[in-house]
Amino acid sequence: MRVVLSGGGTGGHIYPALAIANQCGAEYPDSEFLYIGGERGLESSLVPKENIPFRAINITGFRRKLSLDNVKTVIRFMRGVRTSKRLLRDFKPDVVIGTGGYVCGPVVYAAAKLGIPCIIHEQNAVPGLTNRFLSKYVSTVAVSFEGSGASFPAAKKIIYTGNPRATTVFEADKNKGYVSLRLPQGSPIVLVVGGSRGAKAINEAMIDMAPSIGKLGHVSFIYVTGESYYENTKTAIAAKLGEMPGNLRILPYVHNMPEVLACTSLIVNRAGASFLAEITALGIPSILIPSPNVTNNHQEKNARSLEMSGASEVIVEPDLNGSSLFAAIERIMTDSSLHRSMSAAAKQLGKPESAHLVVEEMRRLVRNQGKR
Repeated sequence: MRVVLSGGGTGGHIYPALAIANQCGAEYPDSEFLYIGGERGLESSLVPKENIPFRAINITGFRRKLSLDNVKTVIRFMRGVRTSKRLLRDFKPDVVIGTGGYVCGPVVYAAAKLGIPCIIHEQNAVPGLTNRFLSKYVSTVAVSFEGSGASFPAAKKIIYTGNPRATTVFEADKNKGYVSLRLPQGSPIVLVVGGSRGAKAINEAMIDMAPSIGKLGHVSFIYVTGESYYENTKTAIAAKLGEMPGNLRILPYVHNMPEVLACTSLIVNRAGASFLAEITALGIPSILIPSPNVTNNHQEKNARSLEMSGASEVIVEPDLNGSSLFAAIERIMTDSSLHRSMSAAAKQLGKPESAHLVVEEMRRLVRNQGKR
């Protein structure tokens, strides 16, 4: 199978595409891939590391208010469509997959106009502008949240697959996670993550909460700050307490996140769609702090879907402080019945077979195309 992948801007769009490529390569070892992304997007550095051929187009997103820049964006879009058609004709894919971000707009649109079967995957409970636009042209829309297909009234076909990133994490080795953290097997771990770049509100809450961490001495707290908050956080906590709590470890970044997640007992995090797919695949109870600085407040909608199912507690930023965060952590980590019920609820939402479901739909489209 010859597959073109496109999606970019953030890891939330890129990692699902890479998970689909990994699954497709595992199921169909003769598969060949081409990834078309943005010149300046994160995908331009991440994709080549996976040994997937990468080609770039120049495209920018629309501003949500009237602006001369939007005229330039339309021009770049049309140029991107022309460039994408050339790349597609050269590569001759059997199917094209778009996982969101404005870069996949011209790629998937061009593929649809060339009559190539196309799938878009929407990670969030509230779809992005690009996927809403593309849903009218593609063969299939795959969604991560059950019921969110209603956001695509013009789609030809909608399938509920979950997020392909779940497959990657589900197969991770938790023993390697304990080893990397230098903790005994089976240790209870609370993992606090502010996202790849960190989050100011979570950082401030962690500094405020630091004096209480020793009360849960049997629990190891792992706080991943993001590079920009690392030194300041360590300095602030040390200044506040005189020394670092023995059960708190502060890290700037975790390179083996799937393995660390696999041994995590409770996670505190933002509510990005890919991360939620990972934690539900593993059945990890969560305390979610949605970012208020995202389009259509989609992170809170993502988080509320887990909360309604009993898998998570949600703390919105105006209510976040050291006391509210520690109270939620203490409640879950000291009530084994609550922890078990949240874990079970998370597993009910998890779709560890997600990447396979997308690949299965790809194969169906390719077979149907061959019958015409």
